[in-house]
Amino acid sequence: MIDHNKEMPLFASRLNSMGARRDLWAGDNSVLDWITRQGTIEGLDLVDFNCPQHLKGYTTEKVKKALDSASLKTGAVCTRFTHEFENGAFTNPESSKRKAAIDLVLNAGEWARSLDAKELVVWSAYDGYDYSFQTDYNLMWKHCVEAFQVVCDTFPELKITLEPKPTEPRRFFIHNTTGAALLLVRDIERQNMGLTLDFGHCLMATENPVQSAVLTGQEGKLFGVQLNDGFVKPGCEDGLALGTVHPRMTLEFIYWLQRYDYKGHIYFDTFPINEDPVREAEYNIRLYKKWWKFASVLDEKGIGELLIKQDTMAILELLEVQ
Repeated sequence: MIDHNKEMPLFASRLNSMGARRDLWAGDNSVLDWITRQGTIEGLDLVDFNCPQHLKGYTTEKVKKALDSASLKTGAVCTRFTHEFENGAFTNPESSKRKAAIDLVLNAGEWARSLDAKELVVWSAYDGYDYSFQTDYNLMWKHCVEAFQVVCDTFPELKITLEPKPTEPRRFFIHNTTGAALLLVRDIERQNMGLTLDFGHCLMATENPVQSAVLTGQEGKLFGVQLNDGFVKPGCEDGLALGTVHPRMTLEFIYWLQRYDYKGHIYFDTFPINEDPVREAEYNIRLYKKWWKFASVLDEKGIGELLIKQDTMAILELLEVQ
């Protein structure tokens, strides 16, 4: 049964999107100005930073001052490997490159610590392969496990999360499904290691994001959530606004977040280009809050029993009022 007194999660939204529609914004196009612009988003609580891209050249004091001025706090620091790691980061065949990749993540962890973030997200964009007979899968897996163990042990106070993705830029990521990523987390064997699930990435992997969240939740490893939507053309990540393509699935996703008492924040990883990014973020927040409230009373209305019975028509009729 869902606790109706459960607090609404905090919200963050993609910082890079603040560079869109400059005609609607009088400020400059720097990271600090993007923070200022995010401060105008009604309902936004947090900023997630990409590292090193958003933080290079700044001091902790300058970033914190910008956050304070915008009445925002840091949610997570997200590692973004630079192009020097295109042949692999944690899985690079050169040991010096693997060490450099670990050092890059450790630097991101120091930023997370100094900005009072609770989560360090690793998106291993280049840890994968493109051809048959290209790699030793066992060795690649081993390198990933060892690298994450170093990161987890260095920052025991942080939640370290892997953000799995099936493809792009590599044709195959070494941890290309939620199941594979969970197996990696088990092999890492660290209490502070978990997953950040991206709704669109799950769709790209032809997964049901809801089932992916449930599998991760029952392992106690759902540390982060990134929401968006998309039509999922082959190999494409659309980054559309919340619930615009898969509304019922998104509602169900929120319902199961409540069932598993998800403690993290919600990050809207969307890519408004022609749209006003401030209005788009506010729309996402409003819709999430609306669906959160609706989902919180579904157990009261008997959906738990209907799910056990797999009574499809009764469930559809129950949701018809939404």
